[in-house]
Amino acid sequence: MSELVKIHDVYEARRVVSKYLPRTPLIRSSTLSKRLGFEAYVKCENLQPIGAFKVRGGLNLISKLSEEEKLKGVITASTGNHGQSIAHAASLFGVKAIIGMPKESNPLKVEAMKDLGALVEFHGLDFDEARLWVEEEAKKKGYRYIHSANEPLLIVGVGTLYLEIMEDLPDVEVIIVPIGGGSGASAACIVAKSINPDVKIFGVQAEKAPAVYLSWKNKKMVETKSAETFAEGLATRVPFKLTLNIINKLIDDIILVSEEQMKRAILTLLETTHQLAEGAGAASTAAAFKIRDRLHGKKVALVLTGGNLTLPTLKSIFESNIF
Repeated sequence: MSELVKIHDVYEARRVVSKYLPRTPLIRSSTLSKRLGFEAYVKCENLQPIGAFKVRGGLNLISKLSEEEKLKGVITASTGNHGQSIAHAASLFGVKAIIGMPKESNPLKVEAMKDLGALVEFHGLDFDEARLWVEEEAKKKGYRYIHSANEPLLIVGVGTLYLEIMEDLPDVEVIIVPIGGGSGASAACIVAKSINPDVKIFGVQAEKAPAVYLSWKNKKMVETKSAETFAEGLATRVPFKLTLNIINKLIDDIILVSEEQMKRAILTLLETTHQLAEGAGAASTAAAFKIRDRLHGKKVALVLTGGNLTLPTLKSIFESNIF
């Protein structure tokens, strides 16, 4: 377990996070459970103010900035939810925020960041190209650079959602969590296994963006040439050191899911739980269907990490006849 991220830090982060955010529900759907063959509980992080779990980490980190860092402002790279998290927290604490994003980004998330007062800059074709621009801009301008994953304060902030799961469902046996940069999966590992070492943590990546899966499988950092998934929250080509170290030590398995499986899971969640999930948010449910034979009869928490799905994307999924 990383010395930089500890369970007591998560409890400390909750003192901050709970001041600004409501506890999100962990709902059991009898219909979804019947289809899966196990007790399925959905953690609804789509109900957060920005529609995603990342807001927990942003609040914790921005609250801990020094006065000098707040005056200089912050800069980060994002495909959407992390950027919204930083923009939301920056607006609460009166901090200037610059968000670097890929040129083709989710317009819903872009608009939300701008509405929160952030300056959005478009650079590169994907997250990692935007990240390289942000890192250079931080050096030039002296902004406080916020990495989307290699930040202990983000990870422990995100970890508060797993405290809630462990408190609301103490006998949970498996937690399934999507992996983009890995802050959610690494937080799940640290929190759940610190409280109950027998809990299994399964990560999920897109088949078209498997950098963390390949790195975990090969026990070394593996970059991919592309990350062409519609689930922008999973679209990273490069694994990150801090989160990958935690994942390598503690995660029990990583499942790859297809674009079609995630789209089908979006519709399934909408039908059975009445919750809207974006691609990354539905990945845990997609993985649950893929490995349901392994989970038969168990109590499983599925983390619905975000619900920022655009209407055109939802329309195209409805029209795709994947059911």
